[in-house]
Order: sequence, then C-alpha cells, then structure tokens
Amino acid sequence: METELGQDIGFDAGPGLFKKPKVVGIYGVAGCGKTFLLDQLKQRMDLELFSFHDGSKVIDIVTPGGLKAFQDMEEPQQLMYRQRAIDGIRADCFDNQKVGIVAGHAMLWSDEEGKALPIYTQNDLDVFTHILYLDVPADIVAQRRLEDTGKVRSVLTAAQLDEWKKEEKTQLRGLCRDHDILFLALHYPFQTDKVSAFLKDFEVHSEDYNLSLARKKARKCLTATGIGQRIVLSMDADRTLAAEDTGMLFWTAASKKWPSLADANTLRTLFGGSLGYSYTAFRQATLLCEEIASDQDFEEICRDVASQVSMYPDIISLLHYMAEQDHLELVVITSGLRFVWEKVLEREGLSKAITIVGGGRIADGLIVTAAVKAHLVGFLRERHGRFVWAIGDGPLDLPMLNKADRAIVIVGEELTRSKQMDAELKTAIDDHGLQAYQVTLPSTASPRNGLPNARLTDSSVVSNIMGHRWTHSRPQVTHATDTSATKLLATPMRNSAVAGPELREAHRRVGHHLATTFVADIIGLEQPPIQHVLGRETRGYQLQHEKKTTIVALMRGGEPMASGVNDAFPHAMFVHAKDPGDVKMHHLEGQLTLILVDSVINTGKSIVDFIQYVRNELHATIHVVVVAGVVQAKCVTGSDGGTLVQQLASFARVHIVALRLSETSFVGSRQTDTGNRLFNTTHLP
Repeated sequence: METELGQDIGFDAGPGLFKKPKVVGIYGVAGCGKTFLLDQLKQRMDLELFSFHDGSKVIDIVTPGGLKAFQDMEEPQQLMYRQRAIDGIRADCFDNQKVGIVAGHAMLWSDEEGKALPIYTQNDLDVFTHILYLDVPADIVAQRRLEDTGKVRSVLTAAQLDEWKKEEKTQLRGLCRDHDILFLALHYPFQTDKVSAFLKDFEVHSEDYNLSLARKKARKCLTATGIGQRIVLSMDADRTLAAEDTGMLFWTAASKKWPSLADANTLRTLFGGSLGYSYTAFRQATLLCEEIASDQDFEEICRDVASQVSMYPDIISLLHYMAEQDHLELVVITSGLRFVWEKVLEREGLSKAITIVGGGRIADGLIVTAAVKAHLVGFLRERHGRFVWAIGDGPLDLPMLNKADRAIVIVGEELTRSKQMDAELKTAIDDHGLQAYQVTLPSTASPRNGLPNARLTDSSVVSNIMGHRWTHSRPQVTHATDTSATKLLATPMRNSAVAGPELREAHRRVGHHLATTFVADIIGLEQPPIQHVLGRETRGYQLQHEKKTTIVALMRGGEPMASGVNDAFPHAMFVHAKDPGDVKMHHLEGQLTLILVDSVINTGKSIVDFIQYVRNELHATIHVVVVAGVVQAKCVTGSDGGTLVQQLASFARVHIVALRLSETSFVGSRQTDTGNRLFNTTHLP
C-alpha cells in the first residue's frame, strides 16, 4: 500500500476494511490566528493521538519548487496540488492512526474580483470529518494583519474582512451539512483548553462509542429489588411527558437573547436537511448549542425553558406512583436537552427516581437518536432480562416502541403533534406488527387511527404496567397531638358549650392550621410571580399545583374544616360529598392531589370507601391526603399500624394528617355528635 505523502491509499477498497481517519480543519480568514492556535494545540495535545498540519507548509512540500512555485501556477495546477496535499494528510493520518488537525483556507480574497473566492476541493470535502471555524471580529483581524510584518498580505478593510468571513462561514456550514462534516464556529475569544476538549471528544466519538455511553447511563436505572420480574418504564420526553418541545423552546429563547447568532428555526432547518435525523445531525445539534452559548449561558436558558414546561398531570401522577414500586425502574431516553428535563423532573420531585439518558452538550458525552432509543430498550430486555414498557409520541420513538414488550403512544393536540406520525404509525402496525395503546393528552385530543384507547389513570392500565404487582406501603401518618398549638386549637372543639358558628369557625381554623403546617410540606410549594408592595415583581409561595388539587369535604361534618383547608389553598377545587359516588370523574380529571377532609375519623370505614372508589373507578394514581381534626388512635397506631392503615396498605401515595389522636371511641349521638354540634341540630331526633 502506498503511503507516501500525496499518494492515494485506497480508502474504497471494501466495506469495513478501512476506517476513514478523522481529519479536523481549522479555518478562518487570513490573520484570524489559525497558525498560532495550531502551535498552541501542538504543545498541549497528545502527539500519540493527534498530528498537526499547516496547509501552506504541506503544499510547499508536495509542490515541485515549493510554495513560491505554487503561487505562480495557474488555477488548475494549484487545484491538483491542493488535492495532493489533503490526500497526503489523509494518508498520514491513516497510516499513523492519528486524528489530523489541519490549518487552512476554504476561500481567499481576490483583489481582482473584489471578493473572496472558494479554493476548497472535492478532496477536502471527502477527507474532512470536522471543521472548526475561527470567528474573530474583522477589526481585530485587520489590526493583526497590519502588525504581522512576517507575512506579505494585501491590505483589506475591516468591512472586506467581515464580508470574507461571513461568506466563508456560510458556505462552509452548508457544505459541511451536505457532506456529513461536523461544523463548529468558535467565537472570539476562544480558549485553547476549550478547543482541546472539543478535539479530544472528536477523537473518541463514534456511533459505537455513543452506544456504549448510552448503555452505561441506562444501567443506572437498574435499581429494582425483591423477587420476580423487574419492569422498566422507558419514556421519551419532549411531547411525551409534556406538550412542549424543549428544543424548539431553547432555540426560540436563544434567538431572542442573541439574534445575530441564533435562529428560532435552527432545529427545523438542521433535521429537515440532507442529514435528516442521523447520528451526524444530532452531533451537529450539540455543536450548535456549544457554538452559541457558554456552559453558564446554556444552563441559564435551559432553566428558563424548564420553567415553561408543564408535564401532563396524568404522567406526573403515574410516575410518582411507579416510583414507590420496588420492582419498577424508570428511565427517560430523550433526544432533547438532558439539563432541561433534569430541572423539570427536579421541580416535580421525580429527579431521584428517574434516570435520564440524554445530551445537549459535549460534556454529556452522548446524543440520542431513534436507533439509540431502540438499542437501549433491546439492551435492557435482552442483556438484563427486564420487561420493558415504552412510551413515546412521534416517529423517532417508533423503533423503541417496536422493540419494547409493551408500548403506549401519547397523542397530543392535533395542532402540535407530529403530522407524519399517522402514516409511520400505520406502517409500524401493518408491516412491523406494533401493538400498543394510545393515550390522548389532554383527554380532549382527537385519537389516531388504528390503536385502542387507554387512560393512564385507569386502574387496569396501571395494573398492567406494574405486572399486577404492588409494593405494599403503609400510609404515612402525621399528627400534632402534644403540641401547644393543638391544645389551643382543640379546646373549643372539645368544649360542649361551643356549637354552631363558633364551633364551625374553630374547625375552619384547624383546617387552615393543618393545611399550612403539614399538608403544604407533604405536597410541596411552588413560587408564582407576585407584585411586591414596593411595586417590583417578586416570587411568592402557593401549594404545588394548587389549581390541580381537589378538596372534598365529607358531609356534613367535614365541611367547616375543609373550608379552612380551602382558605389556605384558594385555587383548589372544592367539592361536597356525602357518599363516594358524589365524587365524579370531572372532579379528578387532570388533577394531581385529592384532599379528603372529615372532622372525626372513628373506624375509618368512610375514608376507606372513598379511597377505594376513587382509586378503582376514577383515578388510580392520584395523591390522596386525608385531613381530620381527630383520629381514633387504634386506626393508625400499634405494631400492625392500626386498622385504617392496614386497610389502606395496598394503596400507594396516601397520607393521613390529624390535629390529634385520641383513645376515645367517637360514637356520638345528638349532643355529642360533631355534625349536630356544628350545625345546631342536637335537638333533632
């Protein structure tokens, strides 16, 4: 095999026989600092892995008579030696198994034409795998060119240099996308250490390397304990966990922050081009994020984007419910921005329960394509023996959905969901045998054709996902029996002389106290914007997802205390219910928390009836918080947890909050019945 500088070494000898070497071009207008950067990198980088080439010096070597003779040649001859130079670099990189770093030009200024003209060759486009473009302000380049007396250059104005730079950068960006070359513009000032980090990433990264990183991250979700089949719930993120596309939101925000650098349609242009949704396209998307934003700016925009994302309530409830099951493992495999979804899940209290496989920055190490999603589902099934449920919404998720044991297709609003999904879904069903449920979110969205409908809050669907197994956990009980506040608050409730409006007010105060002191801690708080008294905008506090909370007053004794709870959470829905059937589907649809309020819990039968009805008939995963003034101690204490706790052991995500526990059995009638005392009906038969 010929490996002399400038000789062809036969890269097309056969599929898989030769691996194309990685060659990185460092481009920019003359005077931008390419040679200086090349020398700096040469001093810092591992010369066992990288080789460094000054394009002009290579041309000087391969051209008879050297660079002077080359400059005197006609254009066709110059083209031949430029091709020979880049072919020689490729041969050197292949022969020595190194990544080549080449400083050169794609265009040169023509005084005769009064503009920059292209000098790149087809061989350049065939050889280069990456291009780093040094984007230095034209006025700085102009000054450097004047001060550099070691080179003979024509005198160009800053305006001419800027025109050259813009044209060269625009042409290179388009050429790179058409030839599977990754492109990254480095904006001045650029740090050598940062450039070194990019080059080290270029050296190791490949589709195989990417898969190995994805597998390593996916393994982190494998935490299930206990015996029996372990189940993985594998989910896409954008337009699956929420209606929003975080990538689009990111670039919209970036275009507002840096209108000269970022375009709101960046992703649509990239993925709609010749690269499609390939490995190279997703790598390019990562480099575009690196190009426009520092790490700090990137995270700032991601936090802003995360604040705009509202996860579907049914998804939130399902994930919280699943997180309490010992045999279930949760993983988000997203082609979107990992940091955004990390913040979204953190806000919802789910970040510790869910592993995220995703990228967005070079430091993340990986990108997620449709093939990666499918590969990881197969990896979890075949290598680790997991039963995998997959949830996704669009064409990029179909390979993953096909690979899973069971699949759910999220169907969003018709205006925002994928338009090509219908055709590709039909192909997946007809040609690949896809069997899946579809879930419309919100429930008012129109379904797609060809799939059976399901609700994520349906008890049978939840049971299927969990493999008809439950981790039995006792409801958590919180009470304040011995506190000074309780003694003060309970006194009018126990005082036989207090009845009617005065007693109702006492119950209302207890409801407000329990809501602000205990329920708020259990559910959590969020910070909505408010107008400060000094006229500036600031942040206040309210119950987490307060508008998606339903307070149910168990009539009639629970109504005054429930009013106090509602005073603390004024945006919550308020429902009166004497029997479980009084709570309807529309009271809980799209809700995240149900607060059941009663003044007294004696045996707990009413509470059990309500929770069983809600969980079995209306919403299988909703968070239930029971609030009561007094709870009979035997219901919630003892070595067995108490009778009420035992009866609720099969229901996850249930909390009981009481002002106090009492050993007294509350079998009231007439004067002692709380309901009669509250409404002055003790005299009635």
